Formats: sequence, C-alpha cells, structure tokens
Amino acid sequence: MDKITAIDAFAALAQPTRLDVFRLLIKAGHEGCTAGQISERLNIRQNTMSTNLKILARTNLVTNQREGRSIRYFANYQGIRELICFLMEDCCDGNREICQPILDEIICTP
Repeated sequence: MDKITAIDAFAALAQPTRLDVFRLLIKAGHEGCTAGQISERLNIRQNTMSTNLKILARTNLVTNQREGRSIRYFANYQGIRELICFLMEDCCDGNREICQPILDEIICTP
C-alpha cells in the first residue's frame, strides 16, 4: 500500500457514520450486510448510507456483491491487512523482531 491510498483509507474512516459502518461490517464477518440492513441497524437514511458505502468501497476497506436488487457489503480483510502492514512496515526503528509477532499474526509480507 502506498501513502496516498493509506491517507484515503484513514480519511474515509475519519467520519463517524463510515467508522460505524466499517465496524458493523467487521462484526458481520463473511455474511456481510445489505445496504438496507446497515441503514436500519445504524438508523441512517438509505441515500446517505449509499454515499458512505461508496466512499468505503473506493478505499478497498469494503467490498460488495450484487444480490438481485440488493447489494451486500463486506469488510475487505485483505485491504485491512494492507493498511495495518503499511503502518507497521518501518516499526521499531529497524528492530523488526519487536513487531514481528504482530505482523505474523496479520499475515504481512515483507
């Protein structure tokens, strides 16, 4: 991941509704949620939700899949891993062994 992509991801998450959506999708796991379910659970109008979901999807933190007339959204765990790895790639002033257990746990590639 490059710096611009990371900045876009953080900017997307720096808004309360989008952060709530992102956390809800992480909790939903591999089942994900439809836009309607997300709107209902967070008590947010669907047109507002649609805009926020598009912003999250553009950052690669969220993916979607069409199901008939609905769209189901999922947390993109690979995108999340890439963002965490970006933050930690230069960790600990070159003493990678300090952070290595965390990096191994989230499956970062050097």
